[in-house]
Formats: sequence, structure tokens, C-alpha cells
Amino acid sequence: MSTAPEQTSVPKPPGKHRRKGRSHRRGRQVDPAALAEVRALLGDRPRRADLLVEHLHLLQDAYGHLPAAHLAALAAEMRLAMAEVYEVATFYHNFDVVKEDAPKPREVTVRVCDSLTCAMFGAEALKDALAKSIGGTVRVKYAACMGRCDKAPVARIGNRYVNDATPEAVKAAVDAGNKPDPLPDYVDFDGYRGDGGYRLLDACLNGEKTPDAIIEALDESGLRGLGGAGFPTGRKWRFVRQEPGPRLMAVNADESEPGTFKDRHYLLRDPHRFLEGMLIGAWAVEADSVYVYLRDEYPECRAILEAEIEKAKAAGLVRPEVHLRRGAGAYICGEESAMLESLEGKRGLPRHKPPFPSQVGLFGRPTLINNVETLFWVRDLIERGHDWFASEGRRGRIGLRSFSVSGRVKQPGVYFAPAGISVRELIDEYCGGMADGHAFKGYLPGGASGGILPASLGDLPLDFGTLEEYGCLIGSAAIIVLSDTDSAAAAALNLMRFFESESCGQCTPCRAGTEKAVKLMEGSGPWDTALLSELSSCMMDASICGLGQAAPNGLLSVFKYFPSDLADPEAK
Repeated sequence: MSTAPEQTSVPKPPGKHRRKGRSHRRGRQVDPAALAEVRALLGDRPRRADLLVEHLHLLQDAYGHLPAAHLAALAAEMRLAMAEVYEVATFYHNFDVVKEDAPKPREVTVRVCDSLTCAMFGAEALKDALAKSIGGTVRVKYAACMGRCDKAPVARIGNRYVNDATPEAVKAAVDAGNKPDPLPDYVDFDGYRGDGGYRLLDACLNGEKTPDAIIEALDESGLRGLGGAGFPTGRKWRFVRQEPGPRLMAVNADESEPGTFKDRHYLLRDPHRFLEGMLIGAWAVEADSVYVYLRDEYPECRAILEAEIEKAKAAGLVRPEVHLRRGAGAYICGEESAMLESLEGKRGLPRHKPPFPSQVGLFGRPTLINNVETLFWVRDLIERGHDWFASEGRRGRIGLRSFSVSGRVKQPGVYFAPAGISVRELIDEYCGGMADGHAFKGYLPGGASGGILPASLGDLPLDFGTLEEYGCLIGSAAIIVLSDTDSAAAAALNLMRFFESESCGQCTPCRAGTEKAVKLMEGSGPWDTALLSELSSCMMDASICGLGQAAPNGLLSVFKYFPSDLADPEAK
């Protein structure tokens, strides 16, 4: 039997030994003033998570940057974790996130494109000159390709662009303020309708055409995806249509491949031809809604599409809901599944496949994904027939292609030319020849990811499947022409820096591989070809998506076709 004294409870004196309650909630506190500003800006817009990127654009447009207080307020208003808002805001290049207690950035930012064509035309010298002349009053920084490679070098001030930029022209644009560029002349709704536009869509909506007939016509035409992958369009529409509904459609209008500007060209000139193809595609797969993911660097295209979609809607031609969404500066979002992630309000991280977007796409639904130019040609191919398209082509190739040509030619621009044309013919017949004082040295047949070929291979047919044996790709047909004044090794280094900057960071081979490759290529000594080749193999074999898989193409092309450039000190 225990002899221990009985324990009694002794009440504690009031107010002593008690844990004090918190005077505030855990985590980052929301500033009432910032919350009021966010609420006023959002107005009655939905607070859905998929609109996060759109709401970040509203803040960026209104204040010129994204302060930490506004991000915390936006997270609270949308009922999202602060980490989720912050990781999305910092993922995209066009958002200027200002950390807590960091100084507010200067009111005006000048961005100078440093992608390959602009670099060839003096982007570095332009940035240095601007830093010296106006750098004390505005912020001057580099930015990735702006889709105006035919007007290199290019600078951006807000939504205003300076083509063929000089320090004087940029300064004048800064002094003029952030006024948007005037819209070009284009075929509006009345002009398009008056010239027979939307007759095909009318026939579809009225039951005169069936989805199977339209898809069969696309199969016969041989139309392939013109964003770079080249997948047969009719087959893609059929795959989506056979999946159980409800279905969606997403349009990739985020052409960010350095050297590519064809989609912008068509949207600025004949937007309804694209819209009609888009609406026919949505009708064929019975899509409830269409999401157009448009490059943020194309504000004039956005203004035109907003106005013209409303006109088509008023005419009763737009049956599905059409959502125009802005990208935010991320090359990786040109990859279809990364684009879907961005449309859902997330970071643009590519998804593992399968399942493919035709099965599990946007918001988990079967989704038809097409490029702008692919949809642009739907009406013509169906109305004019297979024979029209098949009658074009050279060297056994069939059809026509849009080539974005920039670099050392007299007349850069977008040219609709026969598939199978050679770059030498393209330069001589369409571009007015090489620029004065320049001799043809080489070319990039497919933008940053398509590799580099020498002038000795300038007679190869340009089309899908014709360049792979040479280690290159046609992709989106972005042709960048190099001359004897350019170093192929310097071009490859520029491309690798681009891929390092644009890697989403999800997979180690791409994230670490591009960074390591840049450091090896920037070194003071000769390039370690064995190590760089081994690193390239790892990236090509193990990267999740095409960015890391194609990043070494330019580097490997230099090893194969331009070994003499490796000794060029200017390459470093």
C-alpha cells in the first residue's frame, strides 16, 4: 500500500503561467490597403485559381511591378496559398516581383531583345549605349525573343516596341510614354464576311457539312501542325472527337521560338481566317469552350482579336465560349502540356505523357490543341481542295509553308513558299538576296531548336522529315541566315544561354545540363568537345520535353559543320 501523500490540485493564480494568445494570425499578414487595391482592381471578376495569371497581369499593368504586399493580398482574395501565388509570379519573365522591403523598381523599364537575330544586329551595343545614356532614369535589361526578328534589333517599353532600334529611337519612345503601337490595317469582320468569309462555318453550323466530311477533307489535304511538331491535323481532330465529352479546345498562339514570327504576321493581317478555322475545329470536336493562349509580347494582336471576336459573336457565329488568355513570357509554354498548365493558372511545367492532351487535357478534359497557322489554312484547304495545295511543292514535296526569314538578307519577313524549297532559293527568290557586304555562310532551318547547317547544304529541301539525317529540324520554319561575318560558335552559345534561361527547371538533365553547357562554352580555353558531347547526349536522352532534348542541336551542329569557328576568339 502506497504511503505517498495524496496529491491535491492547487489553482494557479489568475494571469500567471498562461500562454498568451497571438495578437495576429500566423504567416504573412495581409496589408489592408493592398487588399483594398487588389479588390478594386479585380472588381467582379471571378476568383478562380485558373485566372491567377490573368489577375497577375492586371496588377502588373496597373502598377508596373508586383509588390509582395499585393501578392499576399491576391493570395488571400483568391483563397490560395501565398507560396502558390509567389511561385507562379516568379516563374514568368514578364512579371516583375518585388520582394518585401526591396526598393521599388524604376517606373520605366526598357527591355532589349537578346535572342540570336537581335544579337547579330547589335543588341549588346544597344543595351550598353542605353545604359549610359538613359540608364540613370530608367531600368535597362535584356529580354528573350519578341517575335519581331525581321526588325532587329528590337526594344520594348511597356506595350510599345521600337523596331530597328537605335539609342535615339528608344529614348524618343521613352519620352513619348507608354502608348500602345497603332494597329495596322487588317481585314476586319465586314471585309472578311463580304469576301465570302464564314460561308464554310455557316455550312457546318447549318448541317450542310458533317464533322466526318471536314476531317476527311483535312486528311486528304495533308495539313500538318505548323507549330513545329507536324502532326497530321485531321488525325488529331479525329482522336479528340472519339473521346467521351465534354471536350475543350486550346489554341497555341504563344510562338516564342527565336526567329519565328509567322503567327503574328497572319493575326495582324487576316484574323478572321484564323478565327473561322478555330470555330470549325471547335464545332468538329464539339468543344464547349475555346481557350486562345496568346503571347504577351503581341498586344496589338490581342486588341484586334478582342474586337473582332465580339463582332463575330454579335453575328451569331461564335457558339462555344471563347477565352482569350495572355501568356507571360515563358518559351516552355509553347510545349502543349506546359501551355495547359499555364491556362490552369499554374507554372508552365510540361506534363508526363501518356495520357496525351487529346485524352486528358485542359481541366482534365479531352482537348484539341492547334497552332494559329494550322487553323489559318483550314478554310482555304477545304474550299479550294486538295488539288490546289498538292499542286505546290518542289523536289517531290507537297504543299506550301510559311517561312519566317531573318538575319543577313536584304528583305527579311514572312514568305508563303512551296514546301521543299531550298534556303538558297528562298534567299534569292523571296528575300532579294544576301544583304550588301555579306556572303552566305550558314542557316538555322528551324529557329533555336532546329540546329545550324552550312551553306554547302543550302540546297536541301526545307520540309518535315528532310533535315533529320543532318541533325536538324524544320520545326516552325524559322530561318535565320548567317553570313561570313558571323560565328556559328557564337550563335550556338547564344542559343544555349536562351535555353538555360527558358528551362522550366522541372528535370535535372535540362536544368543542370543547359547551365553546365553554358559555363563550358563560356570558358577561356577551347571547348571540351568530348564532355559537351556527353552532356548533350544526357540532355537529349533524359529530358522530359523537347526543350532539353533539342537544346544541344546548335552546339552539335558546330562540332559537325563549323569546326573552324571553335578557334574564333569572338565566339566567347
